[in-house]
Parts: sequence; structure tokens; C-alpha cells
Amino acid sequence: MTTFHVAVTGSDRADGTAEAPFRTINRAARAAMPGDAVQVHEGTYREWVRPVRGGTSDSRRITFEAAPGEHVAIKGSEVVTGWVREEGTVWRVDVPNTLFGELNPFAEPVAGDWLHPGPGGVLASRGEVYLDGRSLHQVHDRADVHAPQRRTHTRYPWTALDTELIDPDRTVLVWFAEVSDDVTTIWANFGDADPNAALVEVNVRPAVFYPERTHLDYITVRGFELAQAATPWTPPTADQPGLIGPHWAKGWVIEDNLIHDAKCSGVSLGKGAASGDNFAHERGDKPGYQYQIEAVFTAAHQGWEHERVGSHVVRRNEIRDCGQNGVVGHLGAVFSTIEDNHIHHIGTKHEFYGYEIGAIKLHAPLDVEITHNRIHDTTLGIWLDWQVQGTRISRNVMYRNLRDLFIEVSHGPATVDHNVLASPIAIELFSQGNAFVNNLVLGAVRMQAVLDRATPYHVPHSTQVAGYAFIYAGDDRYVGNLFVGAPRGVYGPDAPLVLEEFPPETFGTHAYDGFPASWDEYLQRVTGADGNGDHSRFHHERQPAYVRSNAYADGARPATHEADAVTVDGPAVVRVVDDGAEVHLELELPAELMAPLTPVVTGADLGHVRIASADFENRDGSPLVADVDLVGVRKEPGVPHPPGPLAALGGGTSRIRVW
Repeated sequence: MTTFHVAVTGSDRADGTAEAPFRTINRAARAAMPGDAVQVHEGTYREWVRPVRGGTSDSRRITFEAAPGEHVAIKGSEVVTGWVREEGTVWRVDVPNTLFGELNPFAEPVAGDWLHPGPGGVLASRGEVYLDGRSLHQVHDRADVHAPQRRTHTRYPWTALDTELIDPDRTVLVWFAEVSDDVTTIWANFGDADPNAALVEVNVRPAVFYPERTHLDYITVRGFELAQAATPWTPPTADQPGLIGPHWAKGWVIEDNLIHDAKCSGVSLGKGAASGDNFAHERGDKPGYQYQIEAVFTAAHQGWEHERVGSHVVRRNEIRDCGQNGVVGHLGAVFSTIEDNHIHHIGTKHEFYGYEIGAIKLHAPLDVEITHNRIHDTTLGIWLDWQVQGTRISRNVMYRNLRDLFIEVSHGPATVDHNVLASPIAIELFSQGNAFVNNLVLGAVRMQAVLDRATPYHVPHSTQVAGYAFIYAGDDRYVGNLFVGAPRGVYGPDAPLVLEEFPPETFGTHAYDGFPASWDEYLQRVTGADGNGDHSRFHHERQPAYVRSNAYADGARPATHEADAVTVDGPAVVRVVDDGAEVHLELELPAELMAPLTPVVTGADLGHVRIASADFENRDGSPLVADVDLVGVRKEPGVPHPPGPLAALGGGTSRIRVW
């Protein structure tokens, strides 16, 4: 194995040794062979790293890493100087278009399938201006640069969750740009800052670490700051480049990085353009839903299978300040692991709006494990959409989002266990075949049938499509969860508006009132339905809701058919306390609420889902065992444990670190 070195003092004509390092990471990428490593030394590298080859196996990777103890930043931006004060706090600069190369982000709109333009059909551009590392906000009228700006969101003001957006007295810094043949002129309101004394950057590259070719496998990217890329809108029906990602390959490891300020998506595990690229937006002849179905089949013809795509690991990264997604991916994320990441402030600038915005937004996350992530201050925490099968969401801490978990048009099995779901809408299901085990649920539970979008399900642990079905609602399981009324203590002045939208009676599992309580009851209903046609027998009958051994307090209520529910009418309070690098739960719980209730839950306890005819298993096919609690404690088998995500939680007042 050879280790190549890169340093800001090096030369691309050198030989890449520690004594004679290369100057650019791309030069080292051209030299590295399977099994080699590229070690990058202290400094800022302004380049789009485009590997030309990958490794050949997990043991013969190509590894790119920051030198131990050294801070290495790779940026998709360039420094802009020579600002001229125009008036007051407004400055102007003319940027030569040659700075941008083939793509000028200030001339490129954020556009594509499922994106909605702003008032008057205005689209945000992919350009960004950064002052000392923080992005400014784009305005679409030059006159607005001169006026103090207040960021509001008229429909959902409480989605503005960070301090800058909530504080009505804080001025937001803004910019406006005009692009001509030779220059891009930028006007920016820098407030009290002098842009010629500060660091001002503009994004110029569409990615930071992303191959142009597909199927460059087994690459590790470790320990960098990766920032400021002009990434495009990444719906599931389009090419999905991110600030960093494998571009339709297998076996990447992205770990221990700070990833921030992608215009749209930070980490992409998604598909490429070959299986469709914004055809609904460009052609307007068919709905995006239809093109998404076609993308699934096209990708299958192009080799969408376990042996060629997916099995990535994204771990221990901080991912923040991205306009659309922290992690995105359609089809290409299969069999992957997303764990131990801190993801926050995703989609909170509200410069554009569409149906594909969330901290983690995955389509077809077959056998994906999303484990022990801290996700907060986003418009939507985890959004799993289409073909959610064999997926496990475990031991995550989610709070101060508008919605925590949304699973859409999927048939399961999906397991959600030992999580903290503390936002106004904790669980939203337009899906079926889910199992919720030992979660702490502080927000609303919402669900509905979807009878106009038939979506695929698969042979278990495979990309092979087995069939299609509508979403009939139900076929869900709830065991050992702790529901404690409405979230409190983490939302600021707009929280009452949130709770008015979701009154107390929506908290708990009683949304399943009237559903069959068992498989036998379901069979009796469909066989006894009026008429002999399938539509009358199945389309209007809800599937079973298997609800048992949950605990409820502070207004949360059980489903009427839950025979062994523990319900406490007295005071019960849970607060999520964000303390910088740590997150604590502060609890005031009556003892009777926290009495031992359920032993360790296994796949055998959960049965199999109806449509996909699949069991709750690990992705290697072994039986699922939900025996590790939120903080990593392994539960003793055969012994009842209290409801919720902590194995040893009791009643009374307590403060527990959960991150």
C-alpha cells in the first residue's frame, strides 16, 4: 500500500511523498490505486475532487483522509475581494464569469420535479454568498438589498426554528445578483461587517467530492471539512449529485467529516441521470409519480442490485446548513448504514420549497439502518418514501423539527425502536407494515390511507420487485412505547401555534380506533364485506392495528382496543434539553407510568406484514431482536422493562444524558 501526501505547499509535479507532496487532491486521486491512501495536510483546498478509480473490495479501498490532528477544508467556493461600498451597509462587486468555469451558479435556478417556485414564479438560484462562513439570504429585487430584512414564513412561522429566524428584531443579511456576458455583479448587505476585512466567499463548483463516473467503488472519505457547493435540486426522478457522494457505486465510507452549506443536498447516496432526469418538470406530459415508477424499472435494467450498488456507511459526521437534505438518495442507498451523525439546520432558510426536503430523505431504502443520529432544527427529520422495506430506524434523538418521522407509500416491514420523537408531529404515516417498539413519543401521531398511488414491494432483502399495492392504512404494531402528551420546552414563542394545529386528542394511538384488533378480525371483515368484488372487500377496509403494552400520560390516549394500556391522568412531563454537545431528557413521571411492562421484543412477536409477506428481520435475514436501548444498554432477555427507550427508567424526577 502506498500513501500519497497532499499539502498547500506542494506541487503537482512532485512525486507525492511526505517530503515532496502533491498540491491538489485531484492529482493524488489520479495516482492512487486500490489499497492506497491519500493523506491531506493542513489548509484550505478549493477544488472539486473527482476520483478516477475506486477500490476493488472492502479490504482494498482507496482512502482519502485528513492528516491526524490537522484541519483540512475542501471548499466549492472562491474568495471574492474588491468590494465597493454603494450605500450604507450595501456593497457591490463585479465577479468575472471566468471564475465559475463551466457552471455559473448565479445563472442557474434551483429547479426540477416536485419543486414549487416562489411568488410570481420566481426561482432561487444555486448561487450563495458567505460572510465569515455563514450564508446570506438571496432576494429577488435589487431594492430589497437596501431594506432591512426580516425572515418570516407566513404559513408556518414555527418552521423557522433557529434563533436567527425566530428573533423578529434580528436583521438578516441578504444579496442580489445580475449576470451579464462577462461578469456577475453582486450587491450584498453585510450589516456592520466590512467585506474587505472579513472572509467573503461565493460558491462556484457544483460539488466538493463527487465522481463524474459511476461505479467507482470502495472509497473512504474521512476527517475533512467539506463545504460550500452549488448543488442542484435532487428529487427522486433526477440525477442526484450532492456536495459529497458515490454517484451510483458500492461500498463508500463517509465518516468523521463536517459537511455543510450545500445549496441543496449534502451527502448523496442517490441515483444518476441514466434512469431519468427531471422529465416531469421538463416534459410536463406525465406526473412525477409515473416517472418515478419508470426510474425503478430503468435502474433495474441498468444493474440496480446488491452486488453493484449501495452498502455505504455514513457515520460520525456533522451535517448542517443545507437547503434541501442532509442525506438524500433514491435507489442507491440500499443496504446502507447511516449512524452516529449530528444533522441540523436543514431546509430552514426557506429560500425554496418542494416535496423533497428533510434531514434524511431516502426513496427505496431497502434494508437501510438509520441508527443513533441526533437530528434537530429541520423542517422534517427522517422522511422515508416508497419501498421502505427491511428498514430500521433505531436509537435516534429527534427534536425541534416540525416533523420527526414520515414514512410514505410503503408496505414494510419497517422497524422504529428506542427513539426519542419529540417534535410537534412525531410520527406521520402514509404507509403500512410498520412496527414501533419502545419509543418515547412526545408529538402527534398521524396516519392515512393512500388509494391513488400503487407502489412497489420487493422480494425480502433484494431489489427484485415482487409486486405493487395501494396503502390501505394499518398493519402497524405499537409495543412498549411511552406517549407523553405534547412536546414542551424546546420550541420558543411559536410553540402554541403548533399545538393549536394538533390538539391533545391526536396524541397517542387512538387514531387507530375502529381498526381490526387482530388478523382474525380483519379476515372476518373482508370475507363478510358486501359484494364480491375486491374493491368492496379490501379498498374500504382498514388493516389490523396491533397495539399492546404501551403507556400514556399528559393527555395522550390509547386505541380503544388496547386491552393492557397503562394510562395515567396525573401530571407527567418530559423535556428535551439541548446543551451544546450534549442532549438531556428532564423527566417528571409518576411511578405507576414506569412500571415494567414488556420483555425484549423480537421479530417473532411482530408477525409478518400483509402485502409484502415479509417478516421483521435484520438485513442478513436473521431474526430481529430489539434489545439495545437508546444509550446503548443491552436489555436482559425475558425480563420486563419499563415503556420507552431506556431500559432502566423509573418514576420520579430525573435528568438523563441521551447524546
